[in-house]
Amino acid sequence: MIEGKRIGFIGAGNMAEALTRGLLKARLCSSEAIFASDVKEDRLRIFEEAFAIQTFRENAQVAARAEILLLAVKPQDMGAVLEGLTPFVDETKTLISIAAGVPIAFIAQRLAKKARIIRVMPNTPALVLEGAAGIAKGEHATEEDLAIALQIFQAVGRAVVVEERLLDAVTGLSGSGPAYVAVVVEGLADGGVRMGLPRDVALTLATQTVLGTARMILEGKKAPAELKDMVASPGGTTIAGLHALERGGLRAALMDAVEAATRRSQELGKNG
Repeated sequence: MIEGKRIGFIGAGNMAEALTRGLLKARLCSSEAIFASDVKEDRLRIFEEAFAIQTFRENAQVAARAEILLLAVKPQDMGAVLEGLTPFVDETKTLISIAAGVPIAFIAQRLAKKARIIRVMPNTPALVLEGAAGIAKGEHATEEDLAIALQIFQAVGRAVVVEERLLDAVTGLSGSGPAYVAVVVEGLADGGVRMGLPRDVALTLATQTVLGTARMILEGKKAPAELKDMVASPGGTTIAGLHALERGGLRAALMDAVEAATRRSQELGKNG
């Protein structure tokens, strides 16, 4: 597992920052065991000041020090980054990529070794340690590599293991999902304002309602349909509201959104 191993972030963006915060908060490793590289000095300064970790301008300096490498770079930069890492990657290292749309095969072909590769699709709520991630195991990755990836991403939320072919669906659901939920929250708040509530009150009520409902489903192990039926009493206010949602096609619209985002993710992966 992670204990006793050094972790290197290739790319020090927001997701790398969230993962570092989660690892340290969960005490899975110390700041002395984490390294980060980036071309942007301001990003490296954040890591140094917030987490007291050692940073570098050169990716090779991180790759030479770490047993676990997290590739947190933009998809369009992955080819060039991998070229620079090749001399430092062997079968002893665990590589975890969070670059959207970059398949495991793309990474493996450029490393020209039996690299142990894990591919992850995280989402932005990881920034507040409430992320959702899909994790896929490469051909040469071990069960320990998979366990390491799960440890890392469970430190910033929840993670599930899927086949790589399903990561596009993960992208369409949880990757793009925060935008869908934000629209729902905004719509609920707008409804409250329309009915006379002050904007700040409406937004607070809408946001907390979504948060509380999600927690009831996750922690109370209640199915969404069961929770809906708990609230919707015969002839009451909730069933009237639900009827309006069904008439407006909310359920179908959300299903269509996931499908559209999944198909777009598949297209981008082919084009890449």
